[in-house]
Amino acid sequence: MIAPSPNAPTNSLSSDEAALCRAMIDTQLRPNGVTNGALIGAIAAVRRGDFVDAGQMSAAYADRAVPLGGARALSPVLTTARLLQAADISGGEHVLLVGGASGYCAALLRAMGATVTMVECDGALAARAATVLGGDIQIITGPLADGAAKSAPFDRLVIDGAIEAVPTALSDQLRPGGIAVMALRDGAVTRLARAVKSADATIAPIAFAELEAVTLPGFAPAPSFAF
Repeated sequence: MIAPSPNAPTNSLSSDEAALCRAMIDTQLRPNGVTNGALIGAIAAVRRGDFVDAGQMSAAYADRAVPLGGARALSPVLTTARLLQAADISGGEHVLLVGGASGYCAALLRAMGATVTMVECDGALAARAATVLGGDIQIITGPLADGAAKSAPFDRLVIDGAIEAVPTALSDQLRPGGIAVMALRDGAVTRLARAVKSADATIAPIAFAELEAVTLPGFAPAPSFAF
């Protein structure tokens, strides 16, 4: 587990960054179905520029993924926003965030009133997230597909990136009735999907949008069958 900075940084946006954020909300998010007031408020308050490399502030508010070094990237904001809206966060939920990268999605979840456990496989990114986020988000460095079993069960499972199938190790950490959201890759197509864990401990994701999402490392492909 990463030792966090004791003090979270201020979330106040500079005038330039506030203008970029307003434009992002008005041109990328609202026209594409992001309407949840708490989510919009969180996006308006959290400095996305804090979660990318120096000199990339404009790129942070563009409609694309932002490279973070190595094989990792910050998901397009529309992808993250649609996933969080589908997760139905009302405040007080215990959320397992898989693929937290530099911490932007975790910051949004916190701003919406959730308690967040974030898993990131890249040690440098996890340390960076701890510095930016401050001390009230649990950050675990380790394989994404393993989740955080010691902190389970969770009310929500947010996988902020593309995988081919949800591993049993992750779905087992979601309580019955809990909601899971993720991006599922099928060849060249990526679809955002939502599932509610049933009483018999199964989840059946239902796609609701076709959007770009960064591919998350460490997930095995869905099993195939030969006849």
